[in-house]
Amino acid sequence: MKKKLPPFILTLVLGVIFIIFYKGLGDTNIYMPENTKHYDVPVFNTKEFNSNINFSSSEIFELDKTYLLNIWSSWCVPCRQEHPLLMNLKKSEEINIVGLNYKDNKKNAENFLKELGNPYNKIFTDLDGTTAIELGAYGVPESFLIHNNRIIKKYIGPLNKQVINEIKKTIK
Repeated sequence: MKKKLPPFILTLVLGVIFIIFYKGLGDTNIYMPENTKHYDVPVFNTKEFNSNINFSSSEIFELDKTYLLNIWSSWCVPCRQEHPLLMNLKKSEEINIVGLNYKDNKKNAENFLKELGNPYNKIFTDLDGTTAIELGAYGVPESFLIHNNRIIKKYIGPLNKQVINEIKKTIK
């Protein structure tokens, strides 16, 4: 009886470990926090992309207007994927698209916009990533729907057609 106990325990332990790993395969590795309440746009300072003039967030976002703040980079592959959707959204007169160029080389960012087009009404720079952190971003691309200086929705990852339709419904 003693000789059969160690293989049984080993088999049991390996079985439990297998079940734990198997269940873990079904879980998504993308963390999406619940954004159930609106919150104010944090006060931050940034520079305008083309002129290097300093701006405060209170000067960027006007009351009674809706903005989509999109954090992007030229080196970001998902940013390229969502870019045609932003170009299409730009045609809507009801939303202003603001770009925040994240940890990017200015020349590369300019080439990105020349190649794919510029969907942004205004572009600002975030060379060290602190502005994105102040906004609560996890990386690029991320987008924030802003109305009356309040963030009403946060989109983590690249925008897709479903999200664009949701944005269009929200701003109407």
